[in-house]
Amino acid sequence: MRVRFKVWLEKEGEPIISEGKYRLLKEIDKTGSILEATRRLGLTYKRAISQIKAMEDRLGKKVLERKRGSGAKLTKEGRDLLEVYESVVRKFSELTERIGPLEP
Repeated sequence: MRVRFKVWLEKEGEPIISEGKYRLLKEIDKTGSILEATRRLGLTYKRAISQIKAMEDRLGKKVLERKRGSGAKLTKEGRDLLEVYESVVRKFSELTERIGPLEP
């Protein structure tokens, strides 16, 4: 057996970011485009916008700066959110490596 984990960050019991939203923000950061990120991840544009809006509403801050015709880029708050998420995932990964395989 192996230890596995899923990470999501919440605010007042409402999820802000999980692996899927993390990948969406990373891909937007990489491509500079919400549309291109959705194509690469196999999401609909409408779903991506809905996820971004939910993150921003729950966090109370904008995570993306969007300009029609100029693409999108992460705000400072968006980058900070990714850093916190990455830090938590890294710590859980380190812990599961230390634990190693489990005997039943």
